[in-house]
Order: sequence, then structure tokens, then C-alpha cells
Amino acid sequence: MKNLVIVESPSKSKTIAKYLGEDFIVTSSKGHIRDLATTGKGGLGIDLENDYAPNYSISRGKKDVVKELKKYVKDADYVYLATDPDREGEAISWHLAQVLDIDMDQNNRIEFHEVTKNAITQALEHPRKIDQNLVKSQETRRVLDRIIGFKLSKLLQRKIKSKSAGRVQSVALRLICEKEEEIKAFVPEEYWNITASFEKDHTKFEAQLTKHKTKKCEIKNGEEAQKIFDSLSKDFTVESLKKSVKKRNSKAPFITSTLQQEASSKLNFKAKRTMSIAQKLYEGIDLGEDTVGLITYMRTDSIRLAPEFVAEAKDYITEKYGKEYVGRAKVSKKTENVQDAHEGIRPTSIKRTPESVKEYLSAEQFKLYSLIYARAMASLMAPAKMDATSIVLDNNDYKFNASGSVMKFDGYLRVYGQYEKASNEVLPALKEEEVLTSTDIDKQQHFTKPPARYTEAKLIKELEELGIGRPSTYASIIDTIVTRDYVQIDNKSFIPTESGILTNKKLLEYFDSIINVEYTAYMENALDEIANGQDTYVNAISKFEEKFEPLLEKAYDGMEKIEPKKTGEKCPECGGDLVVRKGRYGEFVACSNFPECKYIKKDENDKTGEPTGETCPKCGSPMVYKRGRYGMFEACSNYPKCKHIKGQEPKETGEKCPNCGSPIVIKRGRFGEFKACSNYPKCKTIIKDTKKTDE
Repeated sequence: MKNLVIVESPSKSKTIAKYLGEDFIVTSSKGHIRDLATTGKGGLGIDLENDYAPNYSISRGKKDVVKELKKYVKDADYVYLATDPDREGEAISWHLAQVLDIDMDQNNRIEFHEVTKNAITQALEHPRKIDQNLVKSQETRRVLDRIIGFKLSKLLQRKIKSKSAGRVQSVALRLICEKEEEIKAFVPEEYWNITASFEKDHTKFEAQLTKHKTKKCEIKNGEEAQKIFDSLSKDFTVESLKKSVKKRNSKAPFITSTLQQEASSKLNFKAKRTMSIAQKLYEGIDLGEDTVGLITYMRTDSIRLAPEFVAEAKDYITEKYGKEYVGRAKVSKKTENVQDAHEGIRPTSIKRTPESVKEYLSAEQFKLYSLIYARAMASLMAPAKMDATSIVLDNNDYKFNASGSVMKFDGYLRVYGQYEKASNEVLPALKEEEVLTSTDIDKQQHFTKPPARYTEAKLIKELEELGIGRPSTYASIIDTIVTRDYVQIDNKSFIPTESGILTNKKLLEYFDSIINVEYTAYMENALDEIANGQDTYVNAISKFEEKFEPLLEKAYDGMEKIEPKKTGEKCPECGGDLVVRKGRYGEFVACSNFPECKYIKKDENDKTGEPTGETCPKCGSPMVYKRGRYGMFEACSNYPKCKHIKGQEPKETGEKCPNCGSPIVIKRGRFGEFKACSNYPKCKTIIKDTKKTDE
């Protein structure tokens, strides 16, 4: 008997094939095989008059994949659909079943949350039918995104030349723009701190003024600060001294959003990069004698861990660190925004330590796996304990506070300390009524600071807390608003561009009732209800359309169209006005009668297409100037037969890669030059510029 297993990823199919015998063929769909067509009214691929029936077509470049899959299905005795264990994966299985004519009344859908031999074997023993509720939920999401994306984008492109809009991306942009407005409206307020310095038994410490008698001290100007300063003596009396043991609990294992946040702050990885690396760790790594997925499925919003893993991890912690280091598993709190479909992100085996697999991983894979491994283990360890001391010093009824803490038991910090620092702040031995003489008393002026802009990590956290988007969407949301040039990144923070501010302004003016936090969260809940069988596709779409269409009609009537700026020149071909337009490489001057007239004025400094006077060293053809996303460059005119580009050969720095020993070279990316391994893509080492601490 020949059994066929279809997964999404080619690398995952290779891993799984090694687990199964000769009776199995494992192949991949390489992601989605079809999507909504761009036919019908408005190019939506949706029949708006017939219960919003979607019209699907085979995705571009997937015809050969489908042809090959049909051949496999024809020759197989039984087919198992093993796409990812989430709504999108469920929808892909449904599309495969429809296109490949697989009987959906059979139990042919298998689900696993880690790519290990045991998980695959168990999944094959418990196949089920495709969950139509999950399929409908995902289909509703896709149709909503298509309706909003196509209709809103078309409106904005026509009226204000914006590139696109989306159900969730536009809310993310709104958050960033609102934060910028807060920053611009912020008025700094002056305040002062008074700090006293001490030294006893060779231990230095500071205490800060907090109260006058029982009232909180708020010093708003220099005159107030000077008055208090003048009333202080050098001698302070220890009014009270409290000692306690404080516990510091470990954090829960990673979910998608917290992994992206921690990887951003601790490893400087962008969300998109984090998910790409995690995907490879999940799908399988060749460890020499075996290929295995190192982590569980990385798209999840649950912190619960499998009992088997918890037991294994606790035994490992006891053996390695001692019984006193064993803690309790974190409890997943079910909320309306948590689907709890799969476990938290963890290593597939606690015994597979980062060091034991380091030689098989790239530098980035090792860093991310180490972070995931440490977080999962730490979540099952005992709290750290600190001996904490707090003192109140009195000086003429002005109360100064000082505190210190010393590590008593490191607990979970034994394994997570490299990511979560805990410094000792030692106070000398003191007793109540003791008099201390200050070495210095200092008053300092400060001003309140405006709210901080969103970083990638902070924006993801905000979206999650507001119930906007889902684990699989955070990275793509951010990538979209950046690539659409709605925001720029400065020192890791998002700053809205002019285009982003204008787009948000117009969306708020005409679509405030749907492009907002509350309505977007409401739609996510509606999708959850469809997944749970509590609502239907048609009902959810019709409710949205009833709300959306009148707003769209009003916007078409009322939104002012922004005309391109005229240069004062006339088109030499048709006599129309020449205007300034924006393209992928910046502004350019073209005819206002486009598309009837396609004249583009050539920039005097633009040498695109002109010969450089040199010949190609590879084929002898003339070299010409070309323009790319990073500016002008010289290339062979015989492209695509010859792909020589002058100066493309990277310059060696004289350094060696710390991971593979290959030469380190200078490369160029979208943010300028950087140092990296010449053995890319086998080795993906990037040498961080220590001068750029915020990169």
C-alpha cells in the first residue's frame, strides 16, 4: 500500500520522509496552491449577489505543483493532509482536497505540533475530517481582507495616491500616528530631585527625597528645590528599616507575540526574521544521524505545555540543578482573545540542549533556539529570591528612601540570567535611630519626557493586548506598513511618513467607525465565533458590507482628490501639463495625461541606459548604467544572458568568520554597508558594528 502525506513546506517533507517507511511518500504543496481570483465585479473574486460566493483560481507559479500533486494522488491508496495546525493550515488542506479531488468525508487530516518521529506517528494513528468551521473562519478572514484591501486601496490610490489600506494594517498605522500626535502635543513639565549620598563600611549608597512628613514631595521649580535644600543638614537619622525576602517569578513560555518581542529586544531580530528562523527550527534540522524539528509550532497564543514535556523537564532540572530549582508549570488563562489551539513554544526535547546542536545551526538559529530553550526551562523553575532592605532616613521632617537587594537564591535565573539581569544593590549594616552623615546632597533639574514611540516589540505587544490580529499576522502587518512607506524606522522606533499621516487622516475622516481598535477586535471575535460554529460566513460578511458600503460611497463623493503638482512645463509629445509623480525610486516628472501619454522627462543626472565606455569582462558586451533600489550601478547590456554587475564582488576585510572560518566581506543592504560571511547562504553570520549600539 502506498500512502501519500502532503505538507506545506519542502523542508518539512524531507524531515518527515525520514521518519516513515517505504509505504509512504511525503511531498509538499509549497504553501497555498490557490487564492481568490481577481475576476468579477471590482476584481474581487467574490460573487457579491450570490451569498458572497468566493471564486478561487490556482496561484501563480503553482500549476506545475498541482499537476505533480495530482499524479501522486492518483497513484496513492490513501492520502493524508498534514498542513500546519492552525486555521490557515486547515484552509490549505481544504483547498488541496478540492483541487485534488480528495474525499473530505474520510478521516484524512492529520495534525501535529512538533516535527518529531513520535509526533508524526501519533498523528497518523489519529486522523480526522477537515474542520469546516475552521475553514470557513479562515475563508471569512481572507474575503474580508480582499474586500477592504481592494476597495479601500482603489479609493485611496485614486484620491490621494496612497498605495494600499487593510483591515488590520490601517489600525496599526493609526496607533503609530496617534502616538506621534501625542508626542507633538506633549508639553514638558519641570521637576526636581534631591538626592543624598552616603558611605559606611566602604559601602556607598544613595537615598532620594520622597516625602515631607506624610505628604509626597513634588518639587516643580528651582526655588522650591533651593528652599528644601537650604533646610537640610548633613546628618540623617535612620527612621525605619525593613527587611524582607522578595520572590521574582519566571515568565511563561513563549507565545508568538512574546517570542517576537523578546527576540527584538534581546537579539535585535525583526519579527519577520524571527518567524523565518523559527519556521526552520520547527520544520527540521539535520543533526547528522537524524533530522528533527527542534521546537514546537511557533504560531500560538497559549502558554500551556504538554504534561510529558513538563515531567521530562522537571526530571532534567532536578538532575542538573537540584530539587530546590523545580517550580510549577504556568497556567494558561483562557480569555476571549486566546484560541489556545496549541502549546506554548518549547524545545521538542529538554535533553537537546543548545550546545549539543550548535554545530548544526547557523549563528541566528543557535541564538533563537537558545532563547526558546532557556525560556521554556525557566518557566518550570522555582522563583529567584532576594534579601531586600528598605530604609527611610529623616532630615528635618524630610523623608529620604533607599533600598537594596542581594541575591539569596538564583532559581530560574540560573538558566535565564543572561536574558534577564538581576544586579545586587548592597546597603551597609544599619540600625534604627542611627545617625548617618551625608557625603553630598545634590539637587537636579529634570523635565518630563514625551511618550516613547512604538518599537516593533511594543507595537506587537499593543496589538496583542488590544485583540487585533493573530499570532501569524503580526510580522506581516509590520512588514506591510514599512514596505508601503507609511512608516520609517529610526533608532528602532516607528515614525509615520507624510504619506502615512495623510492616509491615516483620510481613513479616520471617512472610515473611523471600522478602522479602529474596537471594531477590528470585534471582527476577530466574529472570526472566532465562526471557528466555533456559533456564526456563519454569510452573516459575518453581510453585516460588514452593510456597515462598509455606505462609508465607501460617502468617501468617493466627499474625499477631495489630490492632483499631482504641476511643474509649469508642457509635454513635448501631447502638449499636456508635466507633473511630479512618485515611483519606486523616488519622484519623477511625467505627463499628466497618463496612461494616454506615457512621456517621462529624463533626469539630467540620470544616465540609465547610457554606455559607460567599458566592456563586460565576461562576455565583451558594452557596459551600461542602470538604476536599482539602491541607486545607479553599472551592468552588462547583454542581460539576462549575462548578469555581470561591476563592483558586485564583495571586498574582503581580512577577518575570518567566527562560525565557519570563511572570509568576512563588505556587503550592501537597504540600510547601507555591513560585514558578513562570504559563505552565504550556508553561513549567515553578520558582524555587528559595535559603534552602532542601537542597530
